Amino acid sequence: MSRTRTERLVNLVICLLSTRRFLTAAQIAATVPGYEHDPEDPKDHEAFQRKFERDKAELRELGVPLEMARPNAFDDEIGYRIAHREYALPDILLEPDEAAAVGIAARLWQHAGLAAAASSGLAKLRAAGVEVDPQATLGVEPVVTVDPAFGPLTGAARERRVVSFSYRVPERDQPATRRLEPWGVVCWQGRWYVVGHDRDRAAARCFRLSRIVGNVRLTGRAGAFTPPEGEDLIQHVSRWSGPVAHDGRATVTVRPGRAAGLRRWAVATATGADGDVLTIPYSDPERLAAQLVGYGADVRADGPPELREAVIQQLKEIVARHEHVVPA
Repeated sequence: MSRTRTERLVNLVICLLSTRRFLTAAQIAATVPGYEHDPEDPKDHEAFQRKFERDKAELRELGVPLEMARPNAFDDEIGYRIAHREYALPDILLEPDEAAAVGIAARLWQHAGLAAAASSGLAKLRAAGVEVDPQATLGVEPVVTVDPAFGPLTGAARERRVVSFSYRVPERDQPATRRLEPWGVVCWQGRWYVVGHDRDRAAARCFRLSRIVGNVRLTGRAGAFTPPEGEDLIQHVSRWSGPVAHDGRATVTVRPGRAAGLRRWAVATATGADGDVLTIPYSDPERLAAQLVGYGADVRADGPPELREAVIQQLKEIVARHEHVVPA
């Protein structure tokens, strides 16, 4: 199944889950991205109907409980919706490793281009006067984000297209342009990396996505290269990155009896006016900041300044992502 069709099916499911009313094919065509057409053009309308029939059959094969009925007593056209009672899953208990896999999947979902399209579709439903259930799609748009280069690089790896980008390393002030045949994108020790063949250096290289400056540029045609078979990208990144040196020292104040995980990492503990003051070794301020933010008000980053700035920035991003769900 193509990515375009997959996105259309997901948006169709979100649309039909988000309303208690039965929606007609015309309302769905005006709401769901991918169904745009001219209803006055017989050929265009017939193409839409064929596409819609294929998608309905696909949803039924996937086990989606699609209901059909007339929207009201005065409407002769059939409407569609998804039955919540049959679509809902029972509570699922996950093991720690399974929960971690779900978390990674949520990051991928964020950059599949689905959340924005879904939000647009729901806005169109509301504008058309259709009652939308605000609880129906909770969790569709995860709050975990990845680097902006993630989407373009995963797409380029899938289509086997060469990319170029500006890349900054700590040893240099100015970023350098790199040309890469991307084999894939992987996560290693909390960071995302792209692995591929560096055309300028004629060798395999990997690059950390957070160090890419500006936009990733696609060059050339699709299918321009063939990735090596059986390449373990995780092993490649681990060999390239080498051992992680925890040279930094963070000072963190923790409320008494809280943040047991942080206490295990501390190399020194002292008693302060607001709680216990921990000294924690670290290698990456952004990664440690993400862990501190997870403890909420039980933890305060006192220093160094780079860690405080990283914590403040991540808290600002969380507020920005949740502003649209806070009641006025």
